[in-house]
Amino acid sequence: MTSQAESRGSRDQGLHAHLLAALGPAITAGEFPPGTVLRTDELADRYEVSRTVVREAVRVLESMHLVESRRRVGVTVLPTEAWNVYDPQVITWRLAGSDRPRQLRSLTMLRSAVEPVAARLAAELATPEECAELTEHALGLVRTSRGEQLPGYLVHDIAFHRVILRASRNEMFARLGDVVAAVLTGRTEHEVMFRDPRQAAVTMHVQVAEAVREGDAATAERVMRTITEDAMAELDVLAP
Repeated sequence: MTSQAESRGSRDQGLHAHLLAALGPAITAGEFPPGTVLRTDELADRYEVSRTVVREAVRVLESMHLVESRRRVGVTVLPTEAWNVYDPQVITWRLAGSDRPRQLRSLTMLRSAVEPVAARLAAELATPEECAELTEHALGLVRTSRGEQLPGYLVHDIAFHRVILRASRNEMFARLGDVVAAVLTGRTEHEVMFRDPRQAAVTMHVQVAEAVREGDAATAERVMRTITEDAMAELDVLAP
C-alpha cells in the first residue's frame, strides 16, 4: 500500500520533471537571457509548484551550468559559453528551439572530426563480439530503411555508432555516445531526415561494419568520413 510520503514524493518528481521541461528549453532558447535573475518564490508562483520543487530543478540546471545559484542574489542564467553543451539534455533542449539548424551543423561537425578516426581505431581494436554487434545493427538498418520505419532505423543507427565509438578503445570518444545519440534522435524527431534513409548511406554503414570486421582501418575511416560529410550535406537540403 502506497504511503502518503511516497505519493507526495512521486507527485514532486512529476512536478520537478515538468518544471525542468519548461525552464530548460526557455533558458536554452534565450527566453531568459544570460544575466537574468530568477527568484525561487517567483518561479514557484509562476509554475504553481513548491519552492522545494524549484530548488530541485535548479540543482539540475546548475549541474548543466545553465544557471548559478547564489545566496541573497537568486538564480542567475549563465552565458552560453558556460553551458555543458555536451550534456544530452542540453542538446535535446537546444535542438527543440529556433537555433536547431546551427546546433545540428555544430554537432555534425563534431561527428565528422571524431567518428572517422573512431572507425579506424575500431578496425584495429574491435573484439569479435563488437564486430558481430556492428554487423547486427548494419543489417537492422537495411531492414528498416524502407517503408517509413524511421523509429526502428533510429534504434539501430544509435546502437551502430555507439559500438564504433566504444570499440575505438578511446574513453573520450566512447563518452560521446550519448551526444551522437542525442543528435541522431533530434534529426529524426524534428524531421530533419528523409522519410526513408538514402540507400547509399545504408550501404556505407554496411561497408563500415565489413571494414571493421576485416581489420581494414583505411576503408573504415574513409567510408565513415563520407557518412558524416553526407550528413552535413543533407542538413543544407533539409534544414537550411
